[in-house]
Amino acid sequence: MEVRESRLRPAQEGKEATRQRILDAAEEVFSEKGYHGSAVDDIVRASSTSKGSFYFHFPSKQEIFFSLVDRLISHLARSTEEAISRESGALAKVTAALDTVFRTFTRHRSLAKILLVGGVGLGRAFDERLLAIHSRFADAIRSHLDEAVEEGSIPPVDTELTAYVWMGAVNEVIVRWLYTGQPEPLEGALHDLRGLLLRSIGAEAAVKEKP
Repeated sequence: MEVRESRLRPAQEGKEATRQRILDAAEEVFSEKGYHGSAVDDIVRASSTSKGSFYFHFPSKQEIFFSLVDRLISHLARSTEEAISRESGALAKVTAALDTVFRTFTRHRSLAKILLVGGVGLGRAFDERLLAIHSRFADAIRSHLDEAVEEGSIPPVDTELTAYVWMGAVNEVIVRWLYTGQPEPLEGALHDLRGLLLRSIGAEAAVKEKP
């Protein structure tokens, strides 16, 4: 049994390596051509694989697009949780999460473009997935704002509405950067945006500003 498993492991690792290579190629292709301008053949060529390999791992162009979105969100969620775990206090945690979002999108601009721009006009399936992503992160923001109210760090506010307002502000700043390249660097807007968001809940002096 152990011998059989040892033989299977390299094959499984090889399949996973091929899958990741196809995903990496799709990220480049979608970023350059957009979803609608890209074809499976483009991804196959960019990954130096075959159509058979592509369809073994992904049923369609839409499914590989969704896989890229999931990969970005999983990475962003992990990075955010790690940043939050290093902080104490609800407001410090929520601002650490904001910092992480900006820094992640700066490092993974092509994936940010795929998520926030590339899926425009893709249809209901993508819209529902994007709404679920927004809800997931808005809920996380709301929970930390609820903690801040309980701590007395901020006055009572509608934390659900505030969370979605914050999400909208962050989204607009990042989408503008993706379309126009401004501000450059993206993180240059973080200090001012952080201050605006904190002032919106009466907490601009509650968290020490980070460089």
